[in-house]
Amino acid sequence: MKKEDKGRIINELTEQLKQYPHLYLADIEALNAETTSKLRRECFKRDVKLVMVKNTLLQKAMDQVEGTDYSELYSVLKGNTAIMLAMTANVPARLIQDFTKDSKKKEEARPKLKGAYVQEGFYTADDLETLATIKSREEMIGVVIGMLQSPIKNVISALQSNGGQMIHRILETLEERNN
Repeated sequence: MKKEDKGRIINELTEQLKQYPHLYLADIEALNAETTSKLRRECFKRDVKLVMVKNTLLQKAMDQVEGTDYSELYSVLKGNTAIMLAMTANVPARLIQDFTKDSKKKEEARPKLKGAYVQEGFYTADDLETLATIKSREEMIGVVIGMLQSPIKNVISALQSNGGQMIHRILETLEERNN
């Protein structure tokens, strides 16, 4: 590969690392062409960018990203490496889990997580279950909204179940306090 091509690839990888906040390193070496195509389609459906990279070029691209030190992931840059880039933290982990759930031998299942940089933290292959259960930003917003709506719904429900009597009693109590 020519030096200019390497430089161009490193620059492209650097831009992609800056663009996506979550990075997964996976081993997809043992996948046949059909399974690899299926994985690529699933990644596309779930807005995950899947890229096969040379480890040395990826490491150089990681070194060029300002503000993030990826050095903890350098130890897993061995063998074949595919990067999975996503805007939502848990999507690549769930995709890996979905893809490997039917495998008879879990240690031989592919794709296999090598390491990840998610929500400004580093994770190893042993953390796949944890990564899959991380709530996305949208899920957390939904939980918070649900928690905020619950008391309001209870008050409205109580007011509706007793009809106008409840409002009348509240008004009488407030009137007595003011007198």
